[in-house]
Amino acid sequence: MNKHDQALLDAADRGDATAVRAALAAGADTEVRDAHGRTPLLLCSLGDRVEAARVLVTAGADPNAQDERDESPWLATGVTGSVAMMRVLLAAGPDLELRNRFGGIALIPASERGHVDYVRALLRETDIDVDHVNRLGWTALLEAVILGDGGRAHQEIAELLITAGATVDLPDRDGVTALEHAERRGFTRIADLLKSAG
Repeated sequence: MNKHDQALLDAADRGDATAVRAALAAGADTEVRDAHGRTPLLLCSLGDRVEAARVLVTAGADPNAQDERDESPWLATGVTGSVAMMRVLLAAGPDLELRNRFGGIALIPASERGHVDYVRALLRETDIDVDHVNRLGWTALLEAVILGDGGRAHQEIAELLITAGATVDLPDRDGVTALEHAERRGFTRIADLLKSAG
């Protein structure tokens, strides 16, 4: 790897937008990969380095470039829950159907992790598939109930997903619905939301 490419990776990892600009001006490749297959834009996304990411997006960096673990800049926003990064990457035209190593789209980890503002923005600003089913057989709604804690954030996410048109009675691969999971786990508020929507 040449020194300019390495400088770009380092600058992206630090979130140094000025150094990113300088490395690109010196001829660095926007799609250079580190030892784990991560591009500069993915490093920015993982670290929520919004300004450095904006420079890379302007230079044409790919929001869909996946690393050795199938993570991409776009998918990483669902993990971090960064609305600002999501909006920077939306300008680059990400593939909303791109799948992570679990076969999920960005909405699913965001719902599981309780990223309320991100889920709200994603549902409002994109036409992402609210009923996408990952390899585990779970939708965003199922994952919010199964892996969530039933608290305020997951209650809000369930409400947002229902309002966005999630199919509430879509079961997991064992035939168990989100309502049944909520009742089993004692998530009364989520169960009530699901009953009202059913």
